[in-house]
Amino acid sequence: MKFLDMLLDLLFPRKCAFCRRLTQNEASVCPRCREKLPYTGYSARQDFPHLDACYSPLYYTEEVRQSLLRYKFGGLRMYASVYGEFLAKCIDENRISCDSITWVPLSRRRLRQRGYDQARLLAEDLSARLAIPCVPTLRKIRNNPRQSASGNAEKRRRNVKGVYTALPQADICGKTLLLVDDIVTTGSTLSEAASVLRKAGAASVIGLTLARRKE
Repeated sequence: MKFLDMLLDLLFPRKCAFCRRLTQNEASVCPRCREKLPYTGYSARQDFPHLDACYSPLYYTEEVRQSLLRYKFGGLRMYASVYGEFLAKCIDENRISCDSITWVPLSRRRLRQRGYDQARLLAEDLSARLAIPCVPTLRKIRNNPRQSASGNAEKRRRNVKGVYTALPQADICGKTLLLVDDIVTTGSTLSEAASVLRKAGAASVIGLTLARRKE
């Protein structure tokens, strides 16, 4: 992402979070994108190990990818409230219910570098919208390489093995948890996190991400 583009987004926030066209009335998504975004529709649900199900409202196509890159690496943390609208609608359409909302955390090192945890911001926005508690449940104990640079599905599974541990004070025993992240591709990260939560006593873990890979 070019530095000038990042600066313009920060100086002129009244731009569509996806196409970056100027919007009116403080809207965060322009009418064109609201109609034409790559919605998953009936394909919102996927199945991965250790998860009861995983849902995503959008496909990870170019405009969604560029938007997420600005959110994660361009300092545009205000996008969390934009994405929260799509996530909340996905929850409603798929009749998802849970006791608590949690997220897939960054490592301490990456959190220091970025300044915020993008998955946590999404979880907290959903919590405020739905009046469901948002609770920390996991800690990342190893700063593994990014999944996008890890190769095929098997290499990605090995890359995240053992990188999370459950927080001892987390109230998750017997609970249904909604596990939030920004994107799911092979499902390796969410599956590993869900496995740790189940071993710690969670009765059920449902995944939720903004975007998923289009097959």
